[in-house]
Formats: sequence, C-alpha cells, structure tokens
Amino acid sequence: MPDLTTGTTALILFAAFGYLLGSIPFGLILAKTMNLGDLRKIGSGNIGATNVLRTGNKRAAALTLLLDGGKGAVAVLITRLFAAEDAVQLAALAAFLGHCFPVWLGFRGGKGVATFLGLMLAIAWPVGLASCATWVVIAVVFRYSSLAALTAGGLSPIWAIFLGQGSIFVLTFALAILIYIRHLGNIARLRAGTETRIGKK
Repeated sequence: MPDLTTGTTALILFAAFGYLLGSIPFGLILAKTMNLGDLRKIGSGNIGATNVLRTGNKRAAALTLLLDGGKGAVAVLITRLFAAEDAVQLAALAAFLGHCFPVWLGFRGGKGVATFLGLMLAIAWPVGLASCATWVVIAVVFRYSSLAALTAGGLSPIWAIFLGQGSIFVLTFALAILIYIRHLGNIARLRAGTETRIGKK
C-alpha cells in the first residue's frame, strides 16, 4: 500500500470524482443512441461491452470497451495530477465501484472488467499489460469472456508482485475479489457448461 499522505477531505473528493466518472453507463448510452435497445433487457442484462456485442453491433461493443476502460484510466490519471498515490488508488477503486454500482441505475451496473483493465494500465502499465494479455489469451482460447475476466483479475495481484509493483497489491487483491463477486452467476454457469460464448447473440 502507498503511504497515507492525503487529507481526509481530499480523499473523499477524489473518491467521489472516481465514483461519478466510473458510474457513467457508456454501454447503455451507446445502445440507446444507436437504437440497439435496452441492454438491461438483452442477453445477460449487463451494461458492459460483452453484452453490447450480443446485439450484433461490433462497433458499439468496441466503443463501450474503450469508453469503460477509458473512464478508469482517466480517474487515475487526473487524480495523479493533483494528489499522491493513496488518493490515486482510492479513486481507481471508486471508479470500479461506480461502474459496478452506479447510483443512476439503482446500483445495478456492469461487472467492471473493462474499467479494471483501463485503470490498471494507467496506475501501473506493466500490470495492466499483463492483465490485458491474460484476458486476450484466455478469451481467444476458450471463448468465454467471464473466464477471461476471472483469470485476468485473479492473476493481477501475482502480476503486481512479479513485476515489482507491490504498492498496488492490496488494490489488485480487492479488485480481484470484487470481480469474482460480480461473476458468481457466471462461475455457476461455467461449472454447469451453460455459459454463453463470446460472439453469440
């Protein structure tokens, strides 16, 4: 963990900034703008890129992936301009929570994978690259987005230690736990063999 040097008021403000930025439901906004329907009534009901892909619109899915990842990265980079690493990590965690539990949608958001990868790339790019590579390899080999997310999230604390980024170990561990919690339904379907593969509408 980084040293706690930022004042309480500033920490609260940066956490609020991260949460509000993370809570922007880009997938839902893009789906409505591009007349793809209400994502909450399509496929898994998730507002993330994987469910956008189930509408058959790859462009919308790619934009959702970039924007959801981008908001995590922006939360980190902007906070880093004005505060120390304790505030940066808190803003990163808050952005992830904002995506998963957005106040605008009754705290029913996405599963946070793109946001996780985006903030990891911004907060410690070697860990971010390793996590992205993990996701891609598992997704290509097994064609399960959820399995790729679980593997990338689960290995991120190990990548943090292995790549000399021990200061973010606690953050990666907390995010990994949250990713697993958000994917409990997917884990059950993976075990039952009923999980939907990538690209299936």
